[in-house]
Amino acid sequence: MKIPLVDLKAQYSSIKPEIDAAVQRVLDETDFISGSAVTEFEKSFAAYCGARSAVGLANGTDALQLSLLALGVGKDDEVITAVNTFIATSEAISATGARPVFIDNDPQTYTIDVKKIEEKISPRTKAIIPIHLYGQPAAMDAINEIAARHNMVVIEDAAQAHGASFKGKTVGTLGRLACFSFYPGKNLGAYGDAGAIATNDEALANRVRMLANHGRLKKYEHEIEGYNSRLDTLQAAILSVKLRHLRAWTEKRQQNASTYSQLLARAANIVTPVVHPDSTHVFHLYVVRVQHREKVQQALKEAGIATGIHYPIPLHMQPAYKHLGIPTGSYPVAERFASEIMSLPMYPELSADQIAFICDTLIKACQSNTTSKPV
Repeated sequence: MKIPLVDLKAQYSSIKPEIDAAVQRVLDETDFISGSAVTEFEKSFAAYCGARSAVGLANGTDALQLSLLALGVGKDDEVITAVNTFIATSEAISATGARPVFIDNDPQTYTIDVKKIEEKISPRTKAIIPIHLYGQPAAMDAINEIAARHNMVVIEDAAQAHGASFKGKTVGTLGRLACFSFYPGKNLGAYGDAGAIATNDEALANRVRMLANHGRLKKYEHEIEGYNSRLDTLQAAILSVKLRHLRAWTEKRQQNASTYSQLLARAANIVTPVVHPDSTHVFHLYVVRVQHREKVQQALKEAGIATGIHYPIPLHMQPAYKHLGIPTGSYPVAERFASEIMSLPMYPELSADQIAFICDTLIKACQSNTTSKPV
């Protein structure tokens, strides 16, 4: 049995007529840049998030960078974010001229440890970017309280959490604005690069829109120097089709996660995901922790099961951030977990039989290679 980490072909096959028709409409209209499909998707996605506005962008990294710029973050400022995430978050901070300041992760949920944020705040700190990691929102009430006390803005990195919620509020409305990626493997994925921001601040949305389109809202009238980060019309048309299926796909991801957790509960040496009681987790990834991960991964690979590591090197240990001079040992939770975390196959089309096979294989591999549960 061959089981990929993500199966985009299965998803496309399930909605092929809708996708093909949407693409054909764009081709027939030859409306490739800032076409009507972009406006339609922005409206639909804003409504999905419960936000007043959404702005389509070229990718999720641009969403982060343009959000920071729209909020006035720049040279010599500091922005707090989690250390256990993809580099897009921190490189977007650096691209503005600001400095990323890292925080260790919560040992239960893997999201940013809110208890450690205030000790890293300085007079230069302008913003906090919590990451809704693996599909689970960060503890946004505590984060917003800290930000309010210190006059900082909160930008959600929601690249992995389309449709997730915290205390009944949907991701996209939990900070000043939220940044989304529609990279193909995301819960809502395009067929190429794409991204967006969502916000309840319409003036801020227009600022991002202007920055994304060469500093203009009207053709040839440039109020500022901007960038070229427009959402492609073809991608917008594809995303509109997929958005109609997202709730059903999310429910299937949650069902799959529940099945995984139930089947793996009998294994004393596998740590399964913890869902915060105030959160709705959308399981972009299903991440377990095991000892001797490389041996366990090899056993799964030999059985035809693909796995991933999200992420193997905490940001402060990346060569790109050697200049920050942060020594190993500074973020003990992230550093320890980086050697234990392993992502199992997760997508709506995953069958119960496939999950059972994965769990049986994983349990046997862990019994052969580990003696105790990671702590």
